Amino acid sequence: MEQKVRSNRRKEQRKRELRRKAALAAATIALAAVLLSAFWNHNKKETQTVQAVEHKVKTLSEEESTTEPETEEEETLRYPKVSEQYTEIVSENVRSPYVALLDVENNCIIAGKNKDARIYPASMTKVMTLIVAVEHLQDLSQTFTMTADIVDPLFREGASRAGFEAGDTVNMEDMLYGLILPSGADAAVGLAIMTAGSEDNFAVLMNEKCEELGLQNTHFMNASGLHNENQYTTPVEMAMILAYAMQNPECAKILSIYQHTTAPLASHPEGILLTSTMFGRMYGTEVPNVTIQAGKTGYTQEAGNCLVSYAEKAGHHYIALTAGAENRWHVVYDDFELYGNYLPADESETQETTGTSETTQAQNVE
Repeated sequence: MEQKVRSNRRKEQRKRELRRKAALAAATIALAAVLLSAFWNHNKKETQTVQAVEHKVKTLSEEESTTEPETEEEETLRYPKVSEQYTEIVSENVRSPYVALLDVENNCIIAGKNKDARIYPASMTKVMTLIVAVEHLQDLSQTFTMTADIVDPLFREGASRAGFEAGDTVNMEDMLYGLILPSGADAAVGLAIMTAGSEDNFAVLMNEKCEELGLQNTHFMNASGLHNENQYTTPVEMAMILAYAMQNPECAKILSIYQHTTAPLASHPEGILLTSTMFGRMYGTEVPNVTIQAGKTGYTQEAGNCLVSYAEKAGHHYIALTAGAENRWHVVYDDFELYGNYLPADESETQETTGTSETTQAQNVE
C-alpha cells in the first residue's frame, strides 16, 4: 500500500512516451540495416528504401522535437500567498487563538491569527479521510460489515460515532455521510479498512495525499482524528485541504448537507438519521450577504474546539479556519465575525456605502 499513488492520466502519458520512443528506435534500427544492405548491393530499389526510411526517421524526430512535452497532471496545490491587504486579527471578538481566512479564487490568506502554527486537527481530519476514500472507492453501493473490533474500542474511548453497530452492513455512501455529518469515528475506521485494509495503511495514503498536494506541515496517524502527538496541521493547510475537497463534487455534496438517513440496518431497521454537527449549530445564513455552504467541526481536549467552513459571498468563495477555542460556540461565532467583518466588500456594499455617504453630505449641506 506504500507504493506511490499515480493517476491514470500519468500512466497514459508515460505509455505514449514509451510508444513514441520505441517507434523511433525501431525506425533507426531499420535504417541502419538498410544502409548496411545498400552499401553492399548498391541496388536502386534499396536506395529508394533507404530514402523512405530516412524520411520516416526524420518525421519521427521532428515529431519528437516539435511536440510540446506532456506534463504530468498537476495535483500539487499552490501554497496560498499572504494578501497585500492581510489583516492580523487582534480583536477580542474572535476568541479562537488559531485563525486563517482563505480567499479561494485568489488563493491568498486575507486575515489570520497564528495562521502557520502547528495545531491538532481533531475531527477536521475527517475531511482528508473523505478525500482519500472518495478518490479510491469509486462504487458508492459497495458495502462493509462493521465488527466489534471497530466499534468497541471507539465506544470505550468516547469517540463520536455515527451509530453503526457490529453486524451492520453499511454501503459506502452511508459510511461517507456517517463520517462527516455526525463525525463518526466508526465510519472513519470502516472506510479506512474498506480502502486500504487497515487504518495504518490508510494513514499512509493520507500522508501521500498531503505530499501530492504540497502540504508542508501536515501529518496524519489515523482516519478519525483521535488525538496523537504526531497528527497535526496548520490553520492555513487545513483551509487548503477543505479547498481541495470542495473541488470534488461528491466530497462537496457530503460536506454541504444538513441531514441524511441511511439505508435500513440490522441494528436500525428504519435507518439512522445523521445530522451535521456544523449545521446543527447554524443555518449558514446568519451573516448578511454570506452563505456558509459546507464545513467540518472538530474537538479533542488537546485540540480544543475547531471548525473549518466554506462560504460564498457575491459569487466569491472563502474558507475560515478557527481552532483551539474553549467553547464549541466560540468557533461558530468566530466564523460569523470573520465572514461579517473581514471579507472584501462587494460591489453592492460599496454602492450602498457611497449612496449613504452622498445622502449624509446632502443633509449636511441642507
